[in-house]
Formats: sequence, C-alpha cells, structure tokens
Amino acid sequence: MTNSEIVDLLELTGRLMELHEYDTFKTRTFSSAAFNLDKSTADLANLPVEELIKLPGVGKSIAQKIREIAETGRLTDLDELLAKTPAGVLDMFRIKGLGVKKIGTLWRELGITDLAALQTACETGEVAKIKGFGKATQDKILVALEFLQEQKGKLRMDKAAMLAGLLHDELKPHFGRVDISGQVRRKAQEVDTVQLLLQTADPVSAMLTLNSLPNLAQHEADSSPFAWRGQREGFDVRVELLLLPPEQMDRQLFIQTAADAHLQQVGAGGIALLQAAYVSTDTSETAIYGRAGLPYIVPEMREDDFAFRWASRHRTDELVTWDDLRGTLHNHSTWSDGKQSVADMAAYARELGLSYFGIADHSQTASYASGLDAERVRAQQAEIDALNAGFGDSFRIFKGIESDILSDGSLDYDPETLATFDYVVASVHQTLTMSLEKATSRLLRAIENPYTTILGHPTGRLLLAREGYPIDHRAIIDACAEHGVTIEINASPYRLDIDWRWIDYCMEQGVMLSINPDAHNLAGLLDMHYGVAVGRKGGLTKNMTFNALTLSEMNIFLQKRRKRIHDNS
Repeated sequence: MTNSEIVDLLELTGRLMELHEYDTFKTRTFSSAAFNLDKSTADLANLPVEELIKLPGVGKSIAQKIREIAETGRLTDLDELLAKTPAGVLDMFRIKGLGVKKIGTLWRELGITDLAALQTACETGEVAKIKGFGKATQDKILVALEFLQEQKGKLRMDKAAMLAGLLHDELKPHFGRVDISGQVRRKAQEVDTVQLLLQTADPVSAMLTLNSLPNLAQHEADSSPFAWRGQREGFDVRVELLLLPPEQMDRQLFIQTAADAHLQQVGAGGIALLQAAYVSTDTSETAIYGRAGLPYIVPEMREDDFAFRWASRHRTDELVTWDDLRGTLHNHSTWSDGKQSVADMAAYARELGLSYFGIADHSQTASYASGLDAERVRAQQAEIDALNAGFGDSFRIFKGIESDILSDGSLDYDPETLATFDYVVASVHQTLTMSLEKATSRLLRAIENPYTTILGHPTGRLLLAREGYPIDHRAIIDACAEHGVTIEINASPYRLDIDWRWIDYCMEQGVMLSINPDAHNLAGLLDMHYGVAVGRKGGLTKNMTFNALTLSEMNIFLQKRRKRIHDNS
C-alpha cells in the first residue's frame, strides 16, 4: 500500500463517518490523521505502531488502523460504512462545492441516492426549497453535474499514459510489435480512448488471445474482426486494440495518431494528408508528409491546420524539449504544504541536471496550506541563503513565493515583503466562482502589480474535476505583454493551465511561458514532462520558454526586474 492509498482510505472513512453523523471527535481523528499524513514522507505501510504514533495527527487507534490497512489492504470500519452507503451517494462526493453535510441532507430529506436523482431534483426545483441551499446552490450543482457528465469515461494525460504503458507491457509477449497510438501518442490532455496497434498475420487467433487475457473485458457490439474494443479492469475509459498485418503498422501508426482535421489538410502535392498516407509507397511519417507536399509535423501537434500555419514561421527543431529546461520556478516545500524540505527538493533538481530551483511556497492568506507570514518568509529566506552558500556558481535556489491574488486583485503581502523575493508567482486559489468580467479584472490588477513575475495557472481549472473560471485570454495575454509578465504552463497533469491553444498567441505578443511543475514532492518535479508535451502541442519554442534561460540569464533577468521596480518606486 502506498502512502496516498492509505491516506485516501482514512480520509474516506472520516467523510463517511461525518455523513452518517458519527461522534464528532472520532470523525475528526480520521480526518486530522489523513490531513497530516498526506504531507508525510515516512513509509507508512512499513512502520510499526510505536513508530506511527510519533507522527503528527496519529494516535494509537489510528496507528492500528494503518497497520490493518497495510496488512490486509482493507479497513473494517470503512467496509461497514460502505455497506450502509448507497454507491450513488459516494458519487456525490465528486461534485465540487457540495460538502458532506449537504450531501447528507439531500440523502435524508429528499431520498437522493444517485446523480440522476440529484439532477432531477435540481431541475424540478426541489433542492432550492431545502433550508441552507437556495436557487444559487441548486444552479451550481446543475453546472457541476453537467461538467461531470461531459468528463465521464475520460482520463487525464498522466493516467492515460500509464494505462497505455501497462497495456503495452501486457500485450508485448503475445505480439511481434505493439505501438501506442491515438490520443495518447498525440499527448491529448484528456483521453477518451486508449489505442494501441498490434501486429499480427492471424487476426482470428489474435482476438482469441486478447479475450483470454484476465484483465481485458471486450464490448462485442463495438468490436469488429480487426478491432478489439472494450475496457481494461480498473479503468473507466474505452480501450481500442487494432489488429494489423506487418506492412500496415507504420502507415496506420501515422493515420491513427493524427486527428481527422489534421489528416484532411491538402498540401502542394494536391492531395490530402490522409490520401498521401494510403498512396505513399514509403510509409515513414516524413515520407507521407513529403508525398502530400507538407512540412513534417511532430505527433503532439497533429490536431488540425494550426500546425501548418505554425510551420510557416518556425522549424520543428525550435520546439522546446525536456533537455532545454535549465531550472524550475514553481515548487512547494514543508514550509507550506509540500512533502519535502527545500534542501531535498533542490538536491533532486540538481540530480535532474537543472542549474536552479525556485521555491514558491504559499502566501499568508492560504492558511489551509500553511501559508507563510512575513516572519516565516524571513526565516525561509535565511535558510535559502545558508544553502546557497554551499553551492558555488553552478547552482542556485531562487527565493520566490506563490502569492494569492486576493479578491480585489491585490497581492498577499505589503510592498516591503514582496521586495524581498527574487520573483513572485501570482495565482488565484480562493473565491473561484466569478463572472468573466470579475475574473479578468482581478487578474489584470495582479498583472499590473510591479512585483508579479509569473501569472500562475490562469484559469484555476482542474482537468476532469473542475472547470476553470472564465477569462478574456486575449486581454490577459496582452496585459502580460505590456507589463513584462511571464505566463505559467502549470505542468501538473491535474491542471495543464494555460491551455495549449493560447500558447501561440502568447508568443506572437512576446509573452514568455514558464513550464512550472507546481511540485509538492520530489516526483512532482518530473511533471515538467507533461508541461513540455503540451508546450510542444501549442508550438512553444525554446527561446520563448522562461525556464530555458540559463542560470546566468535568469540571474540577469531577475536583477534587472528588481532594479526597475526599485527605480520606479
């Protein structure tokens, strides 16, 4: 059992205890333990009770529960709660902004036990009549339900890649060649079909082999003699396995990777790209583009005609790569809600070959994330000075902060405190329900603040979980251009925000983009791979990537910016 799996079980137990109106103290014991252990780096599954009780929020009772989870993979308390909770009520936990108490009220007062019944109750106005709800809450629930319905059967980029890799490894022993294709190869940020190509000269035997594998469940009505369609156990997403003879593998890898809108483009050869793929005797991808009279496009960009417009102004080798990144600027530590110390995070950044690490812990208003007040800012910066003294000239920790953008658009500290940072990432975390006008004006004021260096996750979206607040992207990007503010590509696969479709406009306006992992632990630094993928999808070049600047270039940039602020103050 991983730490996250243990924490999830404890958290769910606490929430269900609250739902069933158990003793408040006992409920809080589970919730508090889950909250504290979420930040722990200890190997919970392998610690004895006497070591577990030394951890914050863990008493003897919770320690014994953790041992039960580690040894059996289950928790008796949770099993008993689940047995008396309708599965549809659990689904209601997925609705953003709908707390446990309100879910309990809906269940007990209206008898709602699934999402369909909840939608009907909202549409008929029954929810609005309940004390403590009202029409505004009812409308928000309807919007959330619509969003959940749209996201059903989809996976985020990271989960889809994991599933594709799992399938690849399970199928490789049975087939001469297995290729990951489709949306996963194209680096789609949300995936509704995980597709692989399987090389076989005998599709009948191949189909029998697939149906003999224990983790695959075929949807016979959706399948055909040359296409197995169904699901892989444990994943709520469509799986498509295409059975192809050896001579068709390269051609179909190209065709299946590209979106239809991309394949319909006609080049100087006078034929569409799809037709070129079928008539080209050389089935390599470069040859297919050449046959159509079109420039070669990398797999990530094969969405529509944008890639060809981009190619008229750029070369493929200009696209940013992982190796181009020289540092990372949006990261958290144990000073706020991260799981590792500044020293450990910086050390891992060095292991990855980076030459600078920027810490941007949460600011004081983010009390839920242990945000830093001015006194703790000074203490953290003293620690960073001591660490930097041991690095020499080859590596540096930059002093940053992720400052909350307050409801009026101001930043979270006074100018004197803001002036102590090397840079500021300005982000919205609270009061997310806003009109386009309110959200845009809030961000514009933050961008106009001379201390804002990077605009963090501009829409606040959480992919497949929460739709971002609406903003006027052009107005925001234009303002960033005017004030010299960089825009973040938040590389967490939960966010991938700013959306890749706005990257080209950013570059046109001269706005640099920073591929920031928003890392809360060591592994989180690797999320920059996802940021690179969506950066390339949007045509991001190395020379417009902020954290592709060398250490020397970054030092000069930040020093000039601080001097300009000082001179204008």
